[in-house]
Amino acid sequence: MKCRKRALGQARPAGAQGLADLAEEMKNFVAGDLERHFQAEEKVLFPLLDRATMESRSLTAELRSEHALIREKAILGTRGVNLSKSLFDLADLLERHVRREERELFPIFERSVPEIEAERVRKEMEEILRA
Repeated sequence: MKCRKRALGQARPAGAQGLADLAEEMKNFVAGDLERHFQAEEKVLFPLLDRATMESRSLTAELRSEHALIREKAILGTRGVNLSKSLFDLADLLERHVRREERELFPIFERSVPEIEAERVRKEMEEILRA
């Protein structure tokens, strides 16, 4: 939300330098924190769900594609004349991705993964997130 508002000029910093700073901030966020999150999902969560139920396979494939698109947009979004639109689109994609995980992926996980396995997955993902 912060990125979208700033890209639209509704929050500081505005102007060309503010947008450039925001683009750099988003690029660093995706390359750092978000990349570890994506890796945890791609290495631990998605494979587990794909083994646990056929129901998740097309969804995890689409989420992996969204990860790749977010990574790409974060890099490409740091330059160009339509920087404001690029940042808004990146923020919008990221928000839709998170909502999709919350509304579609997590319910599948809760239905399909026994509690003891869920705890193991949580620990493995935390290790990746701490790296």
